[in-house]
Amino acid sequence: MLSQFLWWTSIGMEVLLFGRGIASGLSRRFPVFYGYLFFVLAQEVLRFLSFPNKVVYGYVYWSTEFLAVAIGCGVVLEIYRNALASFPGSARMARVVLTGVFLLAVLKGMVSAAGNPEWWLKANTLEIEEAIRTVQAIGILALTAVFLFYAIPFGANLRGLLIGYGFFVSARVISLMFVAPAGQGFWFYAYSASYPLVLALWIICLWSPSEVPDHGGTDLRLENDYQRIATATLRRLEHARRYLTKVTQP
Repeated sequence: MLSQFLWWTSIGMEVLLFGRGIASGLSRRFPVFYGYLFFVLAQEVLRFLSFPNKVVYGYVYWSTEFLAVAIGCGVVLEIYRNALASFPGSARMARVVLTGVFLLAVLKGMVSAAGNPEWWLKANTLEIEEAIRTVQAIGILALTAVFLFYAIPFGANLRGLLIGYGFFVSARVISLMFVAPAGQGFWFYAYSASYPLVLALWIICLWSPSEVPDHGGTDLRLENDYQRIATATLRRLEHARRYLTKVTQP
């Protein structure tokens, strides 16, 4: 009964959040996030329709779960894109690094399932999700640390999106690592209840568009640090290239 109540409550809040995003225009600012929200709603409908057939439901559940994790990577990248919009160099580096790490996480999960032709089954899908969700959590934590270190102000919309998604991903990582995948004990309900809390935070923070804060002099500081790191990296790569050229010459 409690799980059904949480499920239907979450669906109602998702519909409200998605509808408000369309009405307020925030869906144009965060298209990936609202696309993710629409996918979650469609996923719930597909699971509900396929539930009477346990075999079909299993395929639908785990395939949509994997797709949701993949789209979630896009949400993290969108958060970075909006947060670092005034820092083109840093945004470019973050995008490349995060994309590469996400691909490595997927590859790690796929390799672990390579010996099993039924790779879509529960255990392997959970392994892939755990790897990707962990990377997402680290990425969100790193972005938060950068903004705190440089005292860069968040807008209300982006702050709510960041905190909410960070909390959701962290709760999911804890659930995957420490909570048994089967059963409906205390931790099952605790994790299930965390999602409506996240949706409530998003509804409050994304109810209407907020002004994008002026970053002021922090732009120069962060970009200067990026340029310093990029220059040092290029110098090391050039040194390595010359060394390889020298040792490979006859």
